[in-house]
Amino acid sequence: MSHSVQSISIDDIRRAALVISEAVTRTPCTRSQTLSQLTGAEISLKLENQQFTASFKDRGALNRLMALSDAEKVSGVIAMSAGNHAQAIAYHATRLGIPATIVMPENTSFIKITNTERLGATIVLHGDTLEEAGRHAQELREKHSLTFIHPYDDPLVIAGQGTAALEILEDMPEIDILVIPIGGGGLIAGCSIAAKAIKPDIEIIGVHAAMYPAMKQALGGDATAITGTTIADGIAVKSPGVITQQIIAELVDHIILVEENRIEHAVYLLAEIEKLVVEGAGAAALAAILQDQKRFSGHNVGILVSGGNIDSRTLANVLMRGMIGAGRVVRLRIELSDLPGTLSTVSALIGALGGNIIDVDHNRWFRDIPARTTVIDVLIETRRSADSAKIIQGIEKAGFKVRRLSQDAVED
Repeated sequence: MSHSVQSISIDDIRRAALVISEAVTRTPCTRSQTLSQLTGAEISLKLENQQFTASFKDRGALNRLMALSDAEKVSGVIAMSAGNHAQAIAYHATRLGIPATIVMPENTSFIKITNTERLGATIVLHGDTLEEAGRHAQELREKHSLTFIHPYDDPLVIAGQGTAALEILEDMPEIDILVIPIGGGGLIAGCSIAAKAIKPDIEIIGVHAAMYPAMKQALGGDATAITGTTIADGIAVKSPGVITQQIIAELVDHIILVEENRIEHAVYLLAEIEKLVVEGAGAAALAAILQDQKRFSGHNVGILVSGGNIDSRTLANVLMRGMIGAGRVVRLRIELSDLPGTLSTVSALIGALGGNIIDVDHNRWFRDIPARTTVIDVLIETRRSADSAKIIQGIEKAGFKVRRLSQDAVED
């Protein structure tokens, strides 16, 4: 075994479980009947989005804070984070009376900045990336004699994160594949150590957002450019951990890259099917299973739903786009005679056919239609995708010209 795996053992993770037990939630691990039917695998969800700060980061942050000396607690701590580690440090440091400063990239989502401030930390916005924020945090550490708490490349943080796997295998010992998102690697490193110690033949699958395959590259994968905006910002890491890399190289069996549209679809499915609010990183594991169903079919699969800190506007966009993709929201362009009562006639017809009108754009000024004619674009919600075809047929049968606009037209 490598030095890093030996230096973090299952005993360290069990000690961490005792240290954090009174202040960190033992989150549910629940079987999903619908997702199991959808994927062909037996799917269990470890709901780390139900932690107080809505992510697994509570585990490692508290384990690290509890190891501080009295002098370090008085001086305070500093961390760099795009959000979840920040909130975990802020919450537990404030609860323990430890001053905390968090350096966050300037493009961090508003909800994560606001929540971190609300939890009691001092926020410093610096740089465009987590790496730039990290360099500035180190400068502030030296200047103010603070203790730096790394979000993932710290043995105590890794041990704390590994407690999630202890709970998963206690609740669902039949699981034979664990699917875990990878950013810097702290979560999957800790969980891999715990899971392989308890059940050596368990398969560990890591998941990257395709635009940020930093760990896979570090392990010798393709040199794809690491750039772009991803909904899975919690795992959008350019520089993976050194300790975590060595653990992952030894214990993780495979890494899957998932595209943005699949992550977005997984966020939508978890909200629609399981009624769970999940951020992009938290949905990445489900996205990987949906992308490669043959690999997981027939297995007992544990999905680590790592967090739920998604911006409300982003969630609203994902849900609407998901309904459009499922054919439950459609936009129709209908030609009408420009006469009193015609619009109400069409509206009543759509309602009678089972459609709910969300929005109407009424335009009579286009030169490519006759002067006595008007065009309306109607955004309609239906119960099932098949209902839209029924509505179109009904409108045509009533004597109106109608066509369904493309999904791109709706999103524009």
